[in-house]
Amino acid sequence: MSKRTAVNLVLAALVLTMAAAAQRDVDEPTAVVNFVVLKQDNGKPVRSAAVIMHPVNPRGKQGRGGLELKTDQEGKSSTEGIPYGKLRVQVLAQGFQTYGEDFDVDRPRMEITIKLKRPQGQYSIYEDHAAESNPKQNAPPPDKKDNKSN
Repeated sequence: MSKRTAVNLVLAALVLTMAAAAQRDVDEPTAVVNFVVLKQDNGKPVRSAAVIMHPVNPRGKQGRGGLELKTDQEGKSSTEGIPYGKLRVQVLAQGFQTYGEDFDVDRPRMEITIKLKRPQGQYSIYEDHAAESNPKQNAPPPDKKDNKSN
């Protein structure tokens, strides 16, 4: 086989591989994902929250790339073209705890509602937590009064 024929075969194989990969990408189902971000304590919308999405591979590892959206005044954000599979979602908003969870994108249209919590106080080893965790631990048992007549 001549050198030219070998090069042509390699190029043909490369073109076929690229065409097959492009076809797979076109055939891969995608979804429209709508997000609603609310305050957990009162259900009001959280505006300007960052909704960050990353693909997750079958081994549970976060993939490269990702997408960041911002919520509007109604706490809503939306995107399309999200491939089916695991999607890691993180939500960041000033004055709230960071939220993170993995979702299975398995339908053409999904709505995900996220409720953000206010920050909790930090746990300190220098504070007395025994009284907080079990305040009745050292209390004497209640008196049992005899209701019998003497």
